[in-house]
Amino acid sequence: MTTIQALPRHSPTRHHTGFWVIAAVFTLIMAFSTVPTPLYPMYERADGFGPFMVTIVFGTYALGVLVALFLVGHLSDWFGRRTTLLPAIALSIVSALVFASFTSVPALLAARLLSGLSVGLLTATATAYLDDLRQRARPGISSRRHANVVATSANLGGLGIGPLVSGQFAEHAGAPLRTPYLVFLALLVLGAAAVLVAPETVDRPEARPRYRPQRLSVPEDARREFYAASTAAFVTFAVFGLFTSLTPVVLLSLHITSPATTGFAAFLVFGSAALAHILLDRLSSRTQLLSGLSLLAAGVVVVTTAVWATDLPLFLIGGAVSGAAAGTAFKGSVATALSTAAPEQRGEALAGLFLAAYLGLSIPVLGLGLAAQTVPVRDALLVFAGAIVTVTALLARRFARS
Repeated sequence: MTTIQALPRHSPTRHHTGFWVIAAVFTLIMAFSTVPTPLYPMYERADGFGPFMVTIVFGTYALGVLVALFLVGHLSDWFGRRTTLLPAIALSIVSALVFASFTSVPALLAARLLSGLSVGLLTATATAYLDDLRQRARPGISSRRHANVVATSANLGGLGIGPLVSGQFAEHAGAPLRTPYLVFLALLVLGAAAVLVAPETVDRPEARPRYRPQRLSVPEDARREFYAASTAAFVTFAVFGLFTSLTPVVLLSLHITSPATTGFAAFLVFGSAALAHILLDRLSSRTQLLSGLSLLAAGVVVVTTAVWATDLPLFLIGGAVSGAAAGTAFKGSVATALSTAAPEQRGEALAGLFLAAYLGLSIPVLGLGLAAQTVPVRDALLVFAGAIVTVTALLARRFARS
């Protein structure tokens, strides 16, 4: 018989405070993960590498997320939310130290890998932690919905805040390849201290279960629907990857070299995604997928047109539309994946969905970065946009029939 370590009693007020502390730390770590976005051109000048190496560095981050997500992302169910969250913060702290100390390619790869491992460990843990804390602070079904909205807003909003802040530092402060990381390093240390005030929410068994990696599960009775949702996740994250890794390269083709403008462009994409998630939360998953995929195709077309026309305002508009569309479609894909799985298999279904999403975050962008080495950026982007439009049209047709 398994013995459970009972948790100490805490007041709803402490759980409420802990909820917002964890939301802030979640946002902070996600923001740190995108700090390098506006700084890549500076690294390129310092070390003499091109756009393809930028995508390799970014791909290393995605690899770290995947490894952590499937090897340790589920361990908070055994060891506790707070106990698992603290190592995630520690990984980001070490990553910040590496970034602040070195600018060589091996250091960039190591720092991005550490950041990816941190995010992979954080995402599932913090999302579950917020759900736990909200349920204890204000029990009820509406509390769970509120926690999900806050978790997604912290995730997407944080991804946008990082480049916005680092772009401003790079534009207006000295030592642009050190200062943003030192600022985030201080904030991460404060975040680690703040997490200690949040109450633990998991009753840990005395005898821990035997370790196994996170299983991937595809529901047998709804595989076509699940695969369609996973493909939608792949496409939406491919667009996110474009703006996270190659925004400086694309803006350079518009004769824009300002880190602040690069950071703002990335912020606009993820800020729009977070806002759309909040505003369209009550729509059905089918409506979210159909509207999101349709707008995603339109947004990518606008972005591509802006690059060919050398039009910065049009590029920003296309980025905002693409971000809102990607956020909406991804929310619909998550809801669809969950609806196809039995309650005891939802974690495994989400693991499969996130595998597709993070493959989308890395593989298309790697191809785009490689193409940009041999052909003009606008030509490579045209092929990328054509692929996105084709796939989104097929997916929209698929979901319209369901």
